[in-house]
Amino acid sequence: MLLITGVTGHTGRYFLQHLIDNQYNGKIRCVVRENSNIKLLENSGLDFELAVGDLDDSSFVNEIMKDITTIMHIYNIHHSPVIIEAAIKNQVSRAILVHTTGIYSQFKSASEEYIRIESEVLSKAKDKIDLTILRPTMIYGDMCDYNMSKFIKMIDSMRIYPLIDNGKGLIQPVNARDLGKAYYDVLVNPASTANKQYDLSGHQPISVKEALTIISDKLTKRTMFVNIPMQIGVLAAKTIKILSLGKIDVVEQVLRMGEDRAYSHDLAKSDFNFSPMPFGDGIAEEIAEFKQSK
Repeated sequence: MLLITGVTGHTGRYFLQHLIDNQYNGKIRCVVRENSNIKLLENSGLDFELAVGDLDDSSFVNEIMKDITTIMHIYNIHHSPVIIEAAIKNQVSRAILVHTTGIYSQFKSASEEYIRIESEVLSKAKDKIDLTILRPTMIYGDMCDYNMSKFIKMIDSMRIYPLIDNGKGLIQPVNARDLGKAYYDVLVNPASTANKQYDLSGHQPISVKEALTIISDKLTKRTMFVNIPMQIGVLAAKTIKILSLGKIDVVEQVLRMGEDRAYSHDLAKSDFNFSPMPFGDGIAEEIAEFKQSK
């Protein structure tokens, strides 16, 4: 039986759609909350059962592992250690964990916890369970995302847009639709993906300014981008931190605007033909959804 966490979430819904489209015929146990929207599941035609509960409850996590052979853990990296521990205890043979490229950040607050979690998971899993780790970059694709949807809304409403360090930092956003397919492809290719780690990035690296310019163009806006030197941006962030008595601390977030966040997905391309769509194509769909909702 396949156990899925996060099946009703942003990328989980696209993974579920691939299970439906490919008529997945195995039994599935889906972990959901009481208020989760399960309409797609109910109309899926899949052989599924619901496990309603909280992954913060270790006894619940242990219980949902009964009769499970494979885990697709999409929901949250912070639950990975307890997921793996319960999986090993219940002799689950394979686990696929969705983590993040945030582990590569040079800034301690952005990467330290992710590094600790992955180290713990890898240590627990060694020689006890087949483990695959998937690390998406910045996820976008529809107005449910927490990344490009914010930029779309801001550029739509702002004539002048400030850019830290002139938006030179490289990013490689990946569309949620591509991730849904990647999760499915990893699931059905255990021989080539077991005990490997994959970075799942977008089509190619693009600067922050280039990405925002594409958004502006597709919104048919004439946005004026104004360069804010990094030193001034950091000074402003530190000032806000002082004035808010430490309640608003975005210093490292500002610093990360100058950090390149682009990573190769060559291994994923080689092992399961991961071929993400160009950013311009993906963001056009998201902007069309935004315009329709206005």
